[in-house]
Amino acid sequence: MNIHEFMQGYKSAWEQRDPSMFAALFHADGTYHNTPFQVQNGTKELAEYWKRVQLQEDILVTFEVLAAEPDSGIARWHVTYQVASEELFQIWARSTGTSLIARKPGEPLPRMVLDGVLQASFVDGLCAEARIWWHSMPQPT
Repeated sequence: MNIHEFMQGYKSAWEQRDPSMFAALFHADGTYHNTPFQVQNGTKELAEYWKRVQLQEDILVTFEVLAAEPDSGIARWHVTYQVASEELFQIWARSTGTSLIARKPGEPLPRMVLDGVLQASFVDGLCAEARIWWHSMPQPT
C-alpha cells in the first residue's frame, strides 16, 4: 500500500461509513492519531472510533496527495457531511473545543465541512501509523 491507495481506501471507508473497511487499512497493531492528543491503537480501537461516521449522511471526501514515498506520504483531505444525529453534533462540539452553534430544539442539524492533512507510514502493505490534523465548522448557508 502507498499513500494513493491508502487515501482511496480512507475515502471509501468514510463515504461508505464502514468501520471494518477503515480498520482493514491498518496493521493489527496500527495507530491512528485523530488529534495530536488522541490515538487509537489496534483493529478494535480503530473500528470503534470509526463508528462515529455512521452518524453522518451525504458524505463527500476529496483528497490530494502532497508527497509520496514508497513507505510514507502526506495528503490533504476535505470532507462535507450532513450531521445525522444530535449525538454526533454533541461529539463535534466537544472535540473542536467550541461552543454549540446557536440552534433551537427541532431546528435542522448542520452540514459540516472538515479540512485536514494526513501523514501516514506503511509497512508490508498496510498502514503502520497515520496522523491527522484537521479543523471543522458548519458549512455556511
